[in-house]
Amino acid sequence: MTFLAVVEGEADGWHVDRDALTEAILARWAEVAIDASHRSEVRSLTWVFDTENGPGEAYLHEGGTCLFMDVGKGDAIWLTIAFRRLTPRHLGLVFCDEGYTFDVRLPTGTIEAELTALVNAAG
Repeated sequence: MTFLAVVEGEADGWHVDRDALTEAILARWAEVAIDASHRSEVRSLTWVFDTENGPGEAYLHEGGTCLFMDVGKGDAIWLTIAFRRLTPRHLGLVFCDEGYTFDVRLPTGTIEAELTALVNAAG
């Protein structure tokens, strides 16, 4: 399943710090293949790694305001929290799945357990 963490509304030129996001991902998974080649609008930077639930992949939209995640829900929640930590307080962030079966807004400072509870309550 594909999950998304996307900045809500106009980002006023802001984009996530790619290096900082890469550092967060490398801190979580020991072996990460990084592909910095621009493959498409939604795949400007790709990280591939093995999770406890099998292979995982995350990729960044070229605008740097949307992270796509092909991982289990728990890993997607972790990645979304990492993305939120790198997002300015004044910008809203939404976590959803590709089919929009749920749509959860993350306030700054949201932790994994809180986001998990929000997702479970939403869907």
